[in-house]
Amino acid sequence: MKTRIMNKDLSMEVLRDGLTARDVLTNKVNSGGRDDKDDAFFVCDLGDVVNKYKKWVSCLPVWSLSTLSSATTAPMSYRYWPTWGLASTVLARLTEVQKVLNLGVGPDRIVYANPCKQTSHIRYAKKNEVNLMTFDNEDELHKIKNYFPDACLLLRILPPAAEAQCQLGMKFGCHPSQAPKLLEVAAQLDLNVVGVSFHVGSGCLEASAFARGVESAKRIFNIADQYGFDFDMLDIGGGFPGQESAAISFDEIVADLGPALDEHFPPGSGVRIIAEPGRFFVASAFTVAVNIVAKRMVARDIQEFKDDEAEDAVMNSVAPSLCEEPAFMYYVNDGVYGSFNCLLYDHAAVTPTLMRDVDKEEPLFSTSVWGPTCDGLDRIMEHCLLPELQVGDWILFEDMGAYTMAAASTFNGFGKPSCYYVADANMWGSNNHAFIQSAGSAHRHVKDSAITLPAMKRGLCALERLGITQIPSVAVPEV
Repeated sequence: MKTRIMNKDLSMEVLRDGLTARDVLTNKVNSGGRDDKDDAFFVCDLGDVVNKYKKWVSCLPVWSLSTLSSATTAPMSYRYWPTWGLASTVLARLTEVQKVLNLGVGPDRIVYANPCKQTSHIRYAKKNEVNLMTFDNEDELHKIKNYFPDACLLLRILPPAAEAQCQLGMKFGCHPSQAPKLLEVAAQLDLNVVGVSFHVGSGCLEASAFARGVESAKRIFNIADQYGFDFDMLDIGGGFPGQESAAISFDEIVADLGPALDEHFPPGSGVRIIAEPGRFFVASAFTVAVNIVAKRMVARDIQEFKDDEAEDAVMNSVAPSLCEEPAFMYYVNDGVYGSFNCLLYDHAAVTPTLMRDVDKEEPLFSTSVWGPTCDGLDRIMEHCLLPELQVGDWILFEDMGAYTMAAASTFNGFGKPSCYYVADANMWGSNNHAFIQSAGSAHRHVKDSAITLPAMKRGLCALERLGITQIPSVAVPEV
């Protein structure tokens, strides 16, 4: 294992001789090497991200992009955005947009994908030639007419209803039946609408939803010419599952989505197709390790604090008698105000694993896991079965790449976990670089890729966040 210094803020460990990201986790737990050896920390396996990229371009050869919230907080992003075409979702702060532009990302590759924008942000977009943006209501059209009449616009529609972890349709997207009226207003205002976007919901749980969204978009394309518009772009959004434990698989989605794209927007149609697979790329790349800082043994069968929806929840202050089987409450140094905000914002479900093997004869106890803050809301697990652990032991949570550290706060003064980046040595070899460089030839429309900048997303974590797009004739740099 060798450390490569990427820049003054970032180092990456290159794994050799069969070492894995799990080995790095174990090594850092056992030998420290961190500022505070007890602090929670992430390990990001960049090889997992690259493998996701390969799978994406082999299954969906469309120009893809990723929405990545607060991506400028990720040092790795700084180095690879210009060459990998990494996409970014930026919050409403325009300083973050400027950072993206300063990375060398051209304004013509940015989609300002918030349908409801602050007027000063529209003026900023105009000043910096960020021309492509979305809308979903008439008031937004008048606002754009007043402040950026030369902008190119994508009409965001509400796709057919789909079950998802986070429903975005309750906030954004016009009903397709209202699309003709909005297009009529846009034509009257002499605005340039160039296509359609939709988002089936973050963490979509219905495989056919994407195909139905494509069909709905096609109907809008069919009526656009009635209002003098020549549509040439479709954004199929995000919500693609990124871990094996997801309720539906990426392959199930592709089985419906691929044929729908071929039928309605076939190669040669002249339509540029983009997507937002941030969750897909990074969900499984990150593992967080948390340390048990305190422990309580309580009576399993007595609940002083009742929760009608969680009868098995461990939450009381009664010590067990000698004849009772105890339950345990463990307090760890990251929680729902930190990386586990995904439990609240993303409706995620997390699974604890241990650094050590558990003997099948070892007794398991009813367990709850709590974050470090003083708030009773700060509970990671209300009930699970674990062997008895001790203060100083570590608990791992895998698949923590999507919607975690990006939305973390420092509430109660608790810091955010650091992140260590690793990659298999073979993954960084010239053959894989050549693969990524040549993969562009499989894409449907060889045009510059785009980057979406929604002003408000529920945060993919920093390399959560490594949404990889292909730029023709650009190789991934050696490290």
